[in-house]
Amino acid sequence: MDCKEFERLIPDFVSDKLDYQTLKRFHSHMESCESCREELTIQFLVIEGIQRLEDGKAFDLKKELEQRVEESRKRIRTHEALMRVGLALEIAAVGALICFAVWILL
Repeated sequence: MDCKEFERLIPDFVSDKLDYQTLKRFHSHMESCESCREELTIQFLVIEGIQRLEDGKAFDLKKELEQRVEESRKRIRTHEALMRVGLALEIAAVGALICFAVWILL
């Protein structure tokens, strides 16, 4: 992912609309690019700050951004864990089918 694509995806990140693959690439780029992390912070503050001012709600936007980033990291880890479990189940099913086939043929 390049910086332009990252910047284009910031509103979708803020509104929690990124699919798993895009979110994973988004995080990977964010962790390696200081200027994009700064751009994310700025856009988050603007997008959420304006909405909160209009709603009259109290807010700590920096903390909220950190929470959203951490929540999305957890979603990535959960998805990866589920994929590993799924792979293990597929391997077990194939193994069971092979054993059954061998048992039938003997």
